[in-house]
Amino acid sequence: MPPTDFSTSSTGTSTGSSTDDTLDLQLPDELLDLASTAPLGAALPAAMDPADIDPADGAPPRPDLLDGVAGWKPAETRVGVFRLVPVRIARDLSLIVRWMNDPAVAAFWELAGSPEATAAHLRSQLGGDGRSVPCLGVLNGLPMSYWEVYRADLDPVARYYPARPHDTGLHLLIGGVSDRGRGVGTTLLRAVADLVLDSRPGCGRIIAEPDLRNTPSVAAFLSAGFRFSVEVELPDKRAALMIRDRALRHLL
Repeated sequence: MPPTDFSTSSTGTSTGSSTDDTLDLQLPDELLDLASTAPLGAALPAAMDPADIDPADGAPPRPDLLDGVAGWKPAETRVGVFRLVPVRIARDLSLIVRWMNDPAVAAFWELAGSPEATAAHLRSQLGGDGRSVPCLGVLNGLPMSYWEVYRADLDPVARYYPARPHDTGLHLLIGGVSDRGRGVGTTLLRAVADLVLDSRPGCGRIIAEPDLRNTPSVAAFLSAGFRFSVEVELPDKRAALMIRDRALRHLL
């Protein structure tokens, strides 16, 4: 297991465990009404200034079921100013493909190879109903990580854990090798979890499901205030279900 990887797979999940508080969820009307219409943007610069990462940036933000990720505020962290910037394929694909072909990332995301594989993965979200928003993580103006913020309660994972309305899930990878293995992942996980809780008042919990073999990733979630809930058997991995509770936000 490469100690530098903080990636988690974005496939559906399954587990043999059951709980009394699992909910039978109905898809909200908003899910049926949303459509994805925003055009793709221009080439990504080596660094981004505030104008570059403004959600407008020549195109209206895509509708989502996550309370407008494109408009979430930047976060001040110990390593600098961090912001989530929704992906645009024409602008961001080459960078994300390079990250996906890093062996430390490819071992868990399984999107190494041609750009078409990564593009298809991104299009499946960008052309969807808004329940998942793929983003670049921009630190001090530089894109350095890839994130997927998604409605866990509307995802297939909700069938296999005690889902609650507005549960929000995170998938991530740290793209820059220089940003791995020195606590940056933990810092950004905590920052993004706080962004979710600040921006989504209806969300009581944030979940993640890193591969159990990925010990550094599990450790990063624990250090960022998540708790280990249960092991879950997924189609392609055995995962640690990690949960960060709003009620415990200031204690962990």
